[in-house]
Amino acid sequence: MEQPIPRIAAIHSLAGFGRSSLAVIIPTLSAMGIQVCPIPTTVLSTHTGGLGEVEMRDLTNYIHPCVEHYKRLGLEFSCIYSGFLSNPSQAKEVSEFIQAYPGALAVVDPVMGDHGKPYRTYTAELMEQMRGLVGSADLITPNPTEAYLLLRRSYTPEPLTRQSLRSMLAQLGELGPKYVVITGVELASGGCANVGYAKEQNNFWMVPYDYVPTSYPGTGDIFASVLTGSMLRGDSFPIAMDRATQFVELAIKTTFSYGTDTRYGVMLERCLAWLTQNEVLKNYQLL
Repeated sequence: MEQPIPRIAAIHSLAGFGRSSLAVIIPTLSAMGIQVCPIPTTVLSTHTGGLGEVEMRDLTNYIHPCVEHYKRLGLEFSCIYSGFLSNPSQAKEVSEFIQAYPGALAVVDPVMGDHGKPYRTYTAELMEQMRGLVGSADLITPNPTEAYLLLRRSYTPEPLTRQSLRSMLAQLGELGPKYVVITGVELASGGCANVGYAKEQNNFWMVPYDYVPTSYPGTGDIFASVLTGSMLRGDSFPIAMDRATQFVELAIKTTFSYGTDTRYGVMLERCLAWLTQNEVLKNYQLL
């Protein structure tokens, strides 16, 4: 029998404070009418962005037994969705999970770095495993730093032309995924946008957004979650990109207006109702 509600296996870290990872993924997707089954890869007291010495517990040994239990129960998933991984073994576990559910949408958010540098937890071996995991995904959502890392290219901070973005998106698609989104791109023509590539249709898309002069943890998790949830609900790829872009922009602008500590993340609680309205969107355009 077809599931009345889409079900996602979310293989991510869980930070107790700071509005990131599973703490934002679960409410975001739930607001979109999607059931989230969290599979924590790591439990942290806070996210790792400037909140002092973090208490961290690795849960690599939990992932495989958890998946085996779900298989014994006969659970079906509409989507397998992974994010932050703390060691190479976890990438292998996620890959096996994806293989166990070949009919599910496989989403990999390759949380590897930002601002031109890999995160300190990312070893060369883990990066190589992440490249392999990306190859088994249907959809990936790197930021520019992660896009360069996946392509083994040196990071350049200069704004990108449409031609160079199309080339980069196509190269990422050659790694395996059907859909690629690069988030937080600064355009050579001016402004900022999230850009995407649908490989089977050979279409390149762009959704502009207003730049706000600050950054918050967890916005990448929120973007990938809304994008995934929107596609599972039947939105086209560019409409799903548009919905994710608008929601993250709303959350950032709302939070910025209050002037709260940026380390505490966006005020998701003030914005979730927007996701229940299912507005018709039209800000997307061809890249």
